[in-house]
Amino acid sequence: MTIQTHPTTPFAGQKPGTSGLRKKVRVFAQPNYAENFIQSVFDVVDRTEGATLVIGGDGRFHNRVVIAEAIRMAAANGYGRVLVGRGGILSTPAASHVIRKYGASGGLILSASHNPAGLDEDFGIKYNIGNGGPAPEAVTEAIFARTQTIDRWLSVPGDVDLDRIGTSQVGGMAVEVIDPVADYAALMESLFDFAAIRGKVSAGFTMAFDAMSAVTGPYATEIFERRLGFAKGTVRNGTPLEDFGGHHPDPNLVHAHELYEAMMAPDAPDFGAASDGDGDRNLIIGRHRFITPSDSLAMLAANAHLAPGYAAGLKGIARSMPTSAAADRVAAALGIPCFETPTGWKFFGNLLDAGMVTICGEESAGTGSDHVREKDGLWAVLLWLNILAVSGISVDALAREHWARFGRNYYARHDYEAVESESANALIAELTQALPSLPGRTVGPLTVAEADSFSYTDPVDGSVSANQGLRVLFVCGSRIVFRLSGTGTGTEGATLRVYLEAYQPPDGAVDRETPAMLADLIAAAETLAGITRHTGRARPNVVT
Repeated sequence: MTIQTHPTTPFAGQKPGTSGLRKKVRVFAQPNYAENFIQSVFDVVDRTEGATLVIGGDGRFHNRVVIAEAIRMAAANGYGRVLVGRGGILSTPAASHVIRKYGASGGLILSASHNPAGLDEDFGIKYNIGNGGPAPEAVTEAIFARTQTIDRWLSVPGDVDLDRIGTSQVGGMAVEVIDPVADYAALMESLFDFAAIRGKVSAGFTMAFDAMSAVTGPYATEIFERRLGFAKGTVRNGTPLEDFGGHHPDPNLVHAHELYEAMMAPDAPDFGAASDGDGDRNLIIGRHRFITPSDSLAMLAANAHLAPGYAAGLKGIARSMPTSAAADRVAAALGIPCFETPTGWKFFGNLLDAGMVTICGEESAGTGSDHVREKDGLWAVLLWLNILAVSGISVDALAREHWARFGRNYYARHDYEAVESESANALIAELTQALPSLPGRTVGPLTVAEADSFSYTDPVDGSVSANQGLRVLFVCGSRIVFRLSGTGTGTEGATLRVYLEAYQPPDGAVDRETPAMLADLIAAAETLAGITRHTGRARPNVVT
């Protein structure tokens, strides 16, 4: 094997965020840019000689180029085997499962998740460790440190036909091109009552699923249409495109508005859902009833026992701090713990590995369980289908029953995208300085009870993650959270996220319009943080 050594120099700013390194395609396309980052990963991660590496992505523009180079680099760096999805395709949850099933030391996932794709849009690389989950902070910090000193990257000659399933050799390393869907679909069939869902479909139950021209199309077509018997065409935008059809592959009410309109129509299907660019997020809409991601987590946890894979009950629930406390109420009723973590799926990894939780979720439309170590869009859709099939009720009826039992956490997230970084940081700095003076302050009809910067101590390894979002809690039980996102919808500027939550008990107003129930909090957020003054924005770009 001839190992080629390519001299290089560091690039500034190759610091992985909560979901890897994300930049514009033209940045990644610079000579040595992607190679520097991949080599830095190989230089610092734990692995044995001859280890297995999983590689795959969401099919966005530039994926095939980087995958081909990553395979050659893996061979030069001592890996014994690479598993790669056919066409370079592997959804993020499917990649997590493949890592776990085949005992890989880790994997490279080439995706910018819910960000737009194309020559002038976004690209990303994330490293997942051997448990199938995102690399923890200690690993990402080591990767970043290496990118600042790197002086060479290694490769070997060779190439692989990514479109042909089978095994070949590159530099003496085995490269297995695998069916990207088969292992994942089998896992789903082991967790859920496919027979019950098929029976529901045979009785006339209908669904609309929007794959958003992204990675979940092949998975959804195989599972929903072929294995569960939904009509052909149930999966919309099911062919993965390098530019996601020019659309924004974020499953929210703005970017999946056509699905929302279809579900609000008089002739709406019984159930609607969508997933994002890399398949780890979900949108759930019943006929005339949108379910927020926070409520979806709580409702799934309350009813998970109806699915075979969760019939024994849940060990615990985990949610990110900005996610509403609806899941906390379910955990209390079930007599199980509920953990509040920082944003980022990697924070759930230790809890899952330690067997302390079964189901996890984030307000940003990510939900999952201990079956993999990533959030999983299709898993959430299938659990909803399983619950509806066994319970025999509609999404709207299930939501009403849930709120009648637990009360309702009215909730919304306001995103201010592509804010000038200096302005966004100034807003956070000013509000941070004001936190000690806020308790006791009256803002409209609201009185501040507590205000802090959220810090998390991992109950498994004791690690501490500070400055994870600013919280303002009111005497009435409402709250506002301010946070700058590390995985915003763009790669330029900053995304300011403002989370608003107001609780109504079961005997209160549990079926009102969300904007009206949050109006006082929206006004308070502006008063406390000076959003318009700092950002120049009179309103958010996206409300979810």
